Amino acid sequence: MPHADSSFVPSSIVSKADFWDHVYTQLVALLEGQRTWVTNLANTSSTIYNSLLAFPAHFGDGERAVNWCGFYVDSQFFPVPRIVMPDDVGSPSKLLLGPFCGKPACQYINVAPSTARGVCADAFIRQATLLVPDVEAYPGHIACDGQTKSEIVSPLILERGTDRLVVGVLDLDCLALGGFTEEDKLGLERIAALVVNACDW
Repeated sequence: MPHADSSFVPSSIVSKADFWDHVYTQLVALLEGQRTWVTNLANTSSTIYNSLLAFPAHFGDGERAVNWCGFYVDSQFFPVPRIVMPDDVGSPSKLLLGPFCGKPACQYINVAPSTARGVCADAFIRQATLLVPDVEAYPGHIACDGQTKSEIVSPLILERGTDRLVVGVLDLDCLALGGFTEEDKLGLERIAALVVNACDW
C-alpha cells in the first residue's frame, strides 16, 4: 500500500470512535520498523490532519474545520547544540515546534512553571489532555492562528518503570467552536501513547 493511502477514510466509517480506531490502525502499520521520532511525528501529524479533512462527519455538518495538527517537543530531544532563544534568560524549559500540518506556528513555547502560559504548556505541565471548546475563554491562550476557535492538546508521556517523562505534546486546532469532544480525547490519547512507544527518545 502506498504510504499516502494511510490517510484514506472508507465511507463505511461514520462514527468518531470508529474513525479514531481506523487512524490508530493505520498508524500502527505506518510506524512499524521506524524508531526516529522526527519521522514518526511527521507521518503521524500528516495522517491525522489529512484523515480529519477526509472525514466530514467529524463535524456533523460536513465542515472541514481542522486547521492545524502537530507536535511540540521538549528541547532536550533536539539533536543540535544548545538552542538559544530570544528570551533565553536563565535557560527555562521550552517546547520546540516539531513536525506539523497547517499554517506556520509558534516556534517555541515556554514551559517553565513560573512563566508558562497557553494550552500546550498547561497540558505539558499537568501531564493531562486539555479539551478547550473556546480558546478565547482560555486564560493565557497563545494565538498562533487568530482563526482558531477550539483546541485539544494531549501530552506525550514516556513511562520508564515508575518514572513518567513528558517528551512533548500533540496539538490540534479547529476553526469551529467546540470542535473536539471526549471521543476525540480518547482517540488522541491512544495515538499519543502509540507514538511515544514507537520512538527512541
